[in-house]
Amino acid sequence: MDAFALLPADLPPLTLALVSAASFCTSFVTAAFGIGGGMAMLAILASLLPPAALIPVHGLVQFASNAGRAALLRGHVQRGPLLPFLAGSALGAALGGLVAVELPPAAVEIAIGIFVLWSALASPPRVMRAGAGPAGFVSTLLTMFFGATGPFVAAYVKTLALGRMEHVATHATMMTAQHLLKVIAFGFLGFAFGPWLLPVALMAATGFLGTLAGKRALLRIDDRLFKRALAAILCLLAARLIWSGAAELL
Repeated sequence: MDAFALLPADLPPLTLALVSAASFCTSFVTAAFGIGGGMAMLAILASLLPPAALIPVHGLVQFASNAGRAALLRGHVQRGPLLPFLAGSALGAALGGLVAVELPPAAVEIAIGIFVLWSALASPPRVMRAGAGPAGFVSTLLTMFFGATGPFVAAYVKTLALGRMEHVATHATMMTAQHLLKVIAFGFLGFAFGPWLLPVALMAATGFLGTLAGKRALLRIDDRLFKRALAAILCLLAARLIWSGAAELL
């Protein structure tokens, strides 16, 4: 059997090669700096995949990417916030699956952008450290419509003031749970993941290689440089979100 015959009609071999290479690069960025790869991958897939498949397929790819990163760094995961985050995420996925109307994309982009920018530049109050449940609920609800809310979760994890290894490991574990719940919700909503399993498997494989390379880079930088790079990436992503949302409104 021709392996290419197993690919979705909307994903020719050359496009598959491009998204597989993109998965390596974006996974490297997230493993090395804790954030940025998921949103970059969403932007790339948005230009290559049919709209109906974009959010579900992106969720499955990001589940695999984050699961690999969480497994590699499992010894550094801070387990305290995980249970409330998971509970909030489950509620957010359930509610997101029941909402019949989409949230205004432009308003969502601007709101998340402002929050991420504030979190990157300001010193959040200590009360936010107890907000794993609300962070899981809001980010998972939004990801059902918006796709990439990694910066939102990273902004929450930043308030925990963790070291670079703990930050990346904890963020990856939270995102693994969030994307898994999103994939399950889209499955219940009737999205057919079957035709996309082979492309996702290839993207997961190249993404894991990117994670391995990114982990090596992460080990070589110190916490001070990591925090500066994280804040810079968060600011750039926030600016992109605000600009994109404002452009849609105008």
